[in-house]
Amino acid sequence: MLAGLGASMDDEAFFRAEGGAYFANPISAGPWRAQSLMGRCVTGLFGYEIERRHMTEGFVPARLTVELYDLADFTAITVETRLLRDGGRVRLVEADLICGGQARARATCQLLRHTEAPGGNVWSPPEWDAATPDQLQDEATRWKWHLRVAGGEMGTFGRKRVWLKDYRTLVAGVPLSPFVQAAMACDSVSPFTHGGDRGVEYINTEATMYLHRAPRDGWIGFDVADHQATDGLAIGQARLYDLHGPIGFASAAALAQRRPPGMTPGVGTSEK
Repeated sequence: MLAGLGASMDDEAFFRAEGGAYFANPISAGPWRAQSLMGRCVTGLFGYEIERRHMTEGFVPARLTVELYDLADFTAITVETRLLRDGGRVRLVEADLICGGQARARATCQLLRHTEAPGGNVWSPPEWDAATPDQLQDEATRWKWHLRVAGGEMGTFGRKRVWLKDYRTLVAGVPLSPFVQAAMACDSVSPFTHGGDRGVEYINTEATMYLHRAPRDGWIGFDVADHQATDGLAIGQARLYDLHGPIGFASAAALAQRRPPGMTPGVGTSEK
């Protein structure tokens, strides 16, 4: 019996935990192939397990890289983690996502300890002047999270500014932490940077997020900074914000994919 049965699909968690494994609920289905999971579920699960097992007070997850080299499905999922270094200021974690008895994705996370800031001034971009989420309306209800556009339109050509916030939990019964919220959101850098006037026709093979601090609330803002592509290979980058200011940036590498008939407009399907 699926977890969340009897609960509204509007608030169903992406996963249920059972017997040391995770089982995806139907809401976790992704756009690229039947019976595969969304990338945000994979990046989020890595963030959840790394935080649960290896994050302690004083350390900040400065970088999370997830290699999405295969598509996870609805069979039982486990996450295996390894502590590669546990220093006083630097901690490095490696993790594999096992699905159907095979490794489907790998992550590395570098945790750094905050210290005393040096003196002097260093240039950084001007303050973000995008409209805040309370000034905007949610996009179409087909999205499985709150999505509010502050600049540019989804499915069009042009630079985009977007606010994103998950309203459902990743694992049933476990509130979203700020880091897990960010880990789930970082996969979205690919559609935001690689999407154009024909929708999203690139599937990302990895997602990397850099943070100098954890987000302090649920809303994460994306300001698309770059997209470059040659012969179907694309790279993209976006600055990240919360309601208090900049928190870091995220990037993604991606490969071109065509949309087969019957799939959701703006996304595609196929294998990596």
